Parts: sequence; C-alpha cells; structure tokens
Amino acid sequence: MIFLEWRKGKVNPFVSRIRARLGPKAMPLNIVHDKDGLPRIILTEPTGSSAEVLLYGGQVVSWKNERREELLFMSSKSFWKPPKAIRGGIPVCFPQFGNLGLLEQHGFARNRFWSLDEDASPLPQANNQSTVDLILKSTEEDIKAWPRGFELRLRISISPGKLTLIPRVRNVDNKAFSFMFALRNYLSVSDISEVRVEGLETLDYFDYLMNKERFTEQADAITFDGEIDRVYLSTPTKIAIIDHEKKRTFELRKDGMPDSVVWNPWDKKAKALPDMGVDGYKTMLCVDSAAIENPIVLKPFEEWRGRQELSTVSSSYCSGQLDPGRVLHGFH
Repeated sequence: MIFLEWRKGKVNPFVSRIRARLGPKAMPLNIVHDKDGLPRIILTEPTGSSAEVLLYGGQVVSWKNERREELLFMSSKSFWKPPKAIRGGIPVCFPQFGNLGLLEQHGFARNRFWSLDEDASPLPQANNQSTVDLILKSTEEDIKAWPRGFELRLRISISPGKLTLIPRVRNVDNKAFSFMFALRNYLSVSDISEVRVEGLETLDYFDYLMNKERFTEQADAITFDGEIDRVYLSTPTKIAIIDHEKKRTFELRKDGMPDSVVWNPWDKKAKALPDMGVDGYKTMLCVDSAAIENPIVLKPFEEWRGRQELSTVSSSYCSGQLDPGRVLHGFH
C-alpha cells in the first residue's frame, strides 16, 4: 500500500504510473502532488527530521531538523516551471559544471524529470520512508546535445541529524566518455557576514571573478564581505561551515568529489539574477561537492560512485575546533 497525500482533488496520472510500477508489496512511499504540478517525495525518520525531493531535477528542495527548522536555502523568487532550473536546495550538476562546456549552464540533469529507480543494486535495499532511489537515463534529446549513453542514479537518505546523497554514473555506451559533476548545496545561514568556512586553508583555487586565475588560499578560514565564486582543488573529505549567529555548524563530508565550490553572489549579482531576490544572498551560502578540475572518465559499462553527507552540530562546535588532522582522514 502506498500513502499518497494530495493538494489537489484529482489523481495525477504521473503518480498513478509510479504506483503501478512499485506494486502492492512495496514499502510506503509518501508522494505529494505539489501545488505547482511537480511531484515530490517526502522522506521522514522517527526523530522528526524530514526532506523533500522533486522528481524534476532529482533535486532536494527541503531538509528540516527534528525541530522543523529549514536547513537549506530556497529562493523566494525561484521558478517552479520546467524547463527552468530551481534556485535553492541541492541541484545536481551533470555532465557539465557552470559554463565549462558547450551545454546549458550546469548541464541538463537539473532540468529533466527523473524516475524512481526500481533496481538500486549493489546498494542495500532501502527503507522507502527515509530513502528514495532516483534514476535519469539518456534520452534522444540529450544524446543530440551530448552523444553519450549514460545512467545517472541518486540515492537520497535521511537519518537523525544527517542528509546523505549517493550519486552514481554508469557508462552504457560502447565508447568511453568523461563528465563533470557537482552537488550544489544551498545552505541556509543567519547572516552571510557572520559565517566562516574551515577546512580549505592553504589550498589552491580557481577564482571565477578573476578569469579563473589560480591562487592559493592564505586565510585561516574563509569569511565573507563580498561576492565569491571559487573552485577549491584537492579538498579534504570534511569541511565545516560555521554559523556564529545561529550557533550551528554544518559538517560536509564527501567522497569521490575532490573539488569544492564556494559561491555567494552578494548584492549586485543577486539583483541581476531574476530568481534570486534582492536580499536572498544574505541568508545563503553554496559549498558544493564537485569533480571539475579533472573530469571523471568512464570506460564502457564502468560506474562511478560519489558520496556526500551533510550534518549539523551545535554551538559547542565552534571556530578553531576543526582538527586539521581529522579533516584529512574522511569517513570513519
């Protein structure tokens, strides 16, 4: 039996097809028919945290803690009409990041309708109340712009205090191809001028505000008093985003995505972005998990897998307590 909650009076045929494919023995999956016509999946876990995932773009658009506080930024001016991208949450950038190629900005994955993945092996079977598996397969339209056969999978899971994304790309073509990939994390912060990022000290980065010139980070931590658009290279598997005013720290742990993008448009650029809102930049910061400098290469039938964990810790975890030795050792 599948639990469906509707915000409109009639059954969406798109969701009916999902129900038919899942079959009667599937565990409950909570699908909400969005007021904008975009089906979304609601994930919950026993302590009260939740996440919302759109089939459009395979995009997480909400992550709330057990106190129902929203942890991701969503622009109040976001476009919710395909084929427009949605500003906020965690967009998937594939097979291109930014304008580093011939495709549309950040590639096409965030502008396509994904499907539920009926076979997520070799990943273990998921609890459909707290996990969803999505898949995007190459279409004729995609192949015209990017002539490669691929399957892009994404597992999204929540557990107490943690949001985990596991992206996978499989080459189903008869020739090798390469691609860029990023999970663009729009984090909700109290005041961008009160935020600092630790874990990227002494690293090289490309500064997109300086024609992608390469520099080395000299600061003890990254703080914000103006526009920033950088790709940090060979970054550690753990990065801390410290919000002094909210007394909250995001921990970003990642694997398979060696680069990290740090972005905030600040006031002038925000005004030029029609889906950003004039003051939206003050309460958001993007810190992305990415593979940009060295695109991932897959031979026929090879598969790449990445992993990202976002979690939050309380105010006792503050600036200066991020042990550089522990940062470099990744998951334990």
